[in-house]
Amino acid sequence: MSEAVPKSEQKCRTAVVTGASSGLGVAIAKALGELGWNVAVGARRLERLQETARQVEEAGGRGFAHVLDVADPGSVDAFFNAVESELGVVDVVVNNAGLSHPGLLKDIDPADIKEEIAVNLAGPAYVSRRALRPLYAQGLRGDFVFISSDAKRWPRPHQSIYTATKAGLEGLAAALALEFEGTGLRSTVIRVGPAMSEYAAGWGASLITDLVKRWQHFGLQRHLAMMPGEAIARAVVTAVTTPEGVRIDTLEVQPEAPREP
Repeated sequence: MSEAVPKSEQKCRTAVVTGASSGLGVAIAKALGELGWNVAVGARRLERLQETARQVEEAGGRGFAHVLDVADPGSVDAFFNAVESELGVVDVVVNNAGLSHPGLLKDIDPADIKEEIAVNLAGPAYVSRRALRPLYAQGLRGDFVFISSDAKRWPRPHQSIYTATKAGLEGLAAALALEFEGTGLRSTVIRVGPAMSEYAAGWGASLITDLVKRWQHFGLQRHLAMMPGEAIARAVVTAVTTPEGVRIDTLEVQPEAPREP
């Protein structure tokens, strides 16, 4: 059975992690740093990005921080230009940036709808498009990872736009997998269940409590266990260190239910 390539046998690769100023993005960046890789981290908060880059260095990699707004193609171009100048061609892309504005569709501000679609769906398309160009031009191998959500499999009320964007994201990843056949490029979806991150930090305790109750009503929240970001990072590492000739299509990661006393 094929296993991930041991660290001692891996070449140094150059990775990009979006949404890397907090939560899952930080954990993923650190895990790639532990492989000894170059890791460029992008998000809108530079000060926090610089802290992530420092943690990458502490883990054994080379960190590089640059401001990135995935919803802005100009920002994406500027980010990759800076990364390529500093670290060379990027051959691992982790599309992690994402957000959600929960609420009934009838009540959601159109600006929030636009932002969710721009960040969660258009953003990964812009980032992947820009990263692909030098890989195609030079005939290089590469890995593209898309951080999705189990909301794609189990749509959630009060997250209709978020659910739609994650369905679209997985469609993008699936189409790219076909485009990549015979090129040495790979597309992988990491579908994430409840995890500890800053994803819902701005929602407020009362809203979160209300949403959990509503999701439990529909059987969408069977228990309250949550995964640490390191669990998701481990899944990403598994995908991008899988040997040549093997591609992980979709890897879903869920928290184990608490053991009953």
